[in-house]
Amino acid sequence: MLSQEQNDRLTRVGPGTPMGELLRRYWHPIAGVSEFDDKATKTVRLMGENLVLYKDLSGNFGLVDRHCPHRRADMAYGMVEDCGLRCSYHGWMFDKDGRCVDQPYEETANPSGRYKDRVTIKAYPVRALAGLLWAYLGPAPAPELPDWEPFSWKNGFCQIVISELPCNWLQGQENSIDPIHFEWMHANWSMRLRGETGPYGPKHLKIDFREYDYGFTYNRIREDTDETHPLWTIGRACLWPNGMFTGDHFEFRVPVDDENMLSVGWFFTRVPRDAEPYVQESIPVWYGPTKDERGEWIISHVMNQDFVAWIGQGAISDRTEEHLGLSDKGVGMMRRQFLRDMEKVQLGEDPKAIIRNPAINKAIPLPTIDRDAVTEGMTAEEIKAGGALHLKRFIFQYGQPEHVRQLQEQATGIAQDTKGYVDT
Repeated sequence: MLSQEQNDRLTRVGPGTPMGELLRRYWHPIAGVSEFDDKATKTVRLMGENLVLYKDLSGNFGLVDRHCPHRRADMAYGMVEDCGLRCSYHGWMFDKDGRCVDQPYEETANPSGRYKDRVTIKAYPVRALAGLLWAYLGPAPAPELPDWEPFSWKNGFCQIVISELPCNWLQGQENSIDPIHFEWMHANWSMRLRGETGPYGPKHLKIDFREYDYGFTYNRIREDTDETHPLWTIGRACLWPNGMFTGDHFEFRVPVDDENMLSVGWFFTRVPRDAEPYVQESIPVWYGPTKDERGEWIISHVMNQDFVAWIGQGAISDRTEEHLGLSDKGVGMMRRQFLRDMEKVQLGEDPKAIIRNPAINKAIPLPTIDRDAVTEGMTAEEIKAGGALHLKRFIFQYGQPEHVRQLQEQATGIAQDTKGYVDT
């Protein structure tokens, strides 16, 4: 268990907090590019800061303080121009770097005053990659935005799913290094949710946790596998500092503030070889609901089950009441690494997994189970005949919109049913 001071140190993310300063050294996905096909601004709360994300008329993205430095009007209702965002209250305009570039009345009344040169708005860099918009809230110079290899895979239908969860981000990220929960939460509990009492799924016999340049892996042997199986030899990737990569999708746990987080998922579905070549022009973004019409938490899909586990710990898990076991070795490794990284940041050093060299930031490989199947694909008949359930239905999150399902069917040529992971 942790002390209250240690728990606060690991979970508090506001400006000036040790974890907040650490996480500000990394890029975070905050929205999808295609969200701005039909709107110009979006409110964003990130690590306790209230911001506005916008796309100007030239196609540039910016991220600025939600309140205008003039009279504190809401910039979410601002007007985008060719090179910036203009406050709709008095017309002051700011570019993506936070410079005030226009003050209509002040410049009319006193053209030589140059008052605009003395006014700025808080602004952060934004970059687009893989259909996501990423923000960096730390000190300059910003590190490289990691270009993970799956972002450049060909012949895939991608979709982005975002959910807002009322809990601290660390509860989500600790799930990224917890192999045993698959046995119970996803296999055995799902069986019970189907109304069955047995038999339970394969038991874990051995687990391991291994560090690599960009995080850790969890590796496991179950009753139905041995030491030659990729689950043991390759494992699943806990991506530093707040992500997970499972072989065909990413999950990012983005801190909104101390008691709320965004789950941002990026999903790659390889189209059948019969459907090649396939080029996706735009990646759809949808927001996954977490409660049903009765106000109950949704538990029919894999990640919705995870959400219930995280949220059930409370807004901020009280880790002073924990009793960790042998299966929690990876959780301990993660916490110790965070504490070491905080010390590095305080010393002015880069923490783990920061990339400064652009030469290595090109399709960075990650531990990937079934790489050939994901990258080379199968025929439609092989998919229909095999057990690749996730290629025939979206099992990860509830609520896939009908238009996204239709896009996926058009891309893959395979009918997608609307059942969840729990359904038979």
